[in-house]
Amino acid sequence: MSITTVGLDADDTLWHNETIFRLTQDRFVALLADHADRATLEARMAETEKRNLRLYGYGVKGFTLSMIETAMELTGGEAPASVVREILAAGREMLAHPVETLPGADEALAELAESYRLVLITKGDLLDQERKLAASGLGDLFAAVEIVSEKDRQTYDRVFARHGTGADEAVMAGNSMRSDVLPALAAGAWGVHIPYVVTWAHEVADAPDGHHRFGALGAISELPAWIRSRC
Repeated sequence: MSITTVGLDADDTLWHNETIFRLTQDRFVALLADHADRATLEARMAETEKRNLRLYGYGVKGFTLSMIETAMELTGGEAPASVVREILAAGREMLAHPVETLPGADEALAELAESYRLVLITKGDLLDQERKLAASGLGDLFAAVEIVSEKDRQTYDRVFARHGTGADEAVMAGNSMRSDVLPALAAGAWGVHIPYVVTWAHEVADAPDGHHRFGALGAISELPAWIRSRC
């Protein structure tokens, strides 16, 4: 079996991301502690985020708007200006947060780039994802970068046809079972799950155990050897 192209997720696959969101949500919970307990606040926030995905997409800006909307709902439309200012400040800090690559990511990508065409396939805000890629120092290793609104079967069909030799000769690796693995497998590619320490609830899905093109690794450093074993 020939593999020519390796697709890679960005957030929580190449660099830390979800932990930053969790820290900001903790800050949000503290801001509204007088209006709701943690469980209620987090449940309302999750509902708001899910409802807004089709409008705002993925990323910090949508998350910030959802925090403001949740605050307004929980305060009956009377969230103090100081709370709104604090939420906006938290969003700006997230957008300026330093990029920290995950252990082994640099070496794994450098090794993969010697033999395969690398394509970054990520969701999120265009400007923020471009900023993080530039700050990561990994940009030159990619033959192409696709920042998409959603990752589904059609996305992988299109991306691997445009930047490779088709999905059947491609691998997609990432931390999200829902976005990185399952739709890539549906498109005919290999799908490799590399878990992160925490996963956003929206990205959780059952593993396709038994699928002949599914792989589960413990770290991105294992990816080059795993791919070589399939060729």
